[in-house]
Amino acid sequence: MTSKQDIINAILEAEAGYVDNPDDSGGKTNYGITEGMARFYGYEGDMRDLPCSFAFEVYAAIFWYAVGADHLLVLSGPVTAEVVDTAVNCGPHRAGEILQRALNVLNLKGDLYDDLTADGVIGSRTLRALQSYLEHRDEQTLVKMLNVLQGAFYVELAERREKDESFIYGWFNKRVVL
Repeated sequence: MTSKQDIINAILEAEAGYVDNPDDSGGKTNYGITEGMARFYGYEGDMRDLPCSFAFEVYAAIFWYAVGADHLLVLSGPVTAEVVDTAVNCGPHRAGEILQRALNVLNLKGDLYDDLTADGVIGSRTLRALQSYLEHRDEQTLVKMLNVLQGAFYVELAERREKDESFIYGWFNKRVVL
């Protein structure tokens, strides 16, 4: 089974490296952690020197717990990995919303479970729907759909904000995996 450490380490590997791109709204980043986020969590050093262990703790504190990943992981490692990755890149609320939207259209018109309100909160109803989905259908199809919806969000961003065209190739290269 995939673990919290495995999932966050994979994200850190994809995000690794110091970046100070003028097109990045987050400013200076390292391991995908923005300078503002690092300062909020108490880091005082140069962003070039941000320790990987610090970034791990920030990912756990912000993204892992925000999407209820401990509960998701009991049901599916691959789904958890995708939801946490989406939370890191698109925000925890959007990650939850994407999971709920995918579950809604994969529920056989309500035969497997009732539609969810796509409110972005991964609570007991979303977890029950995911469990029911996994009892009847394969997790890989759900992971593909989550990736596609994440990719669609990236396209919408780049269409709205030209500066995000600087990043869309990398987002698809490292984040959208089918």
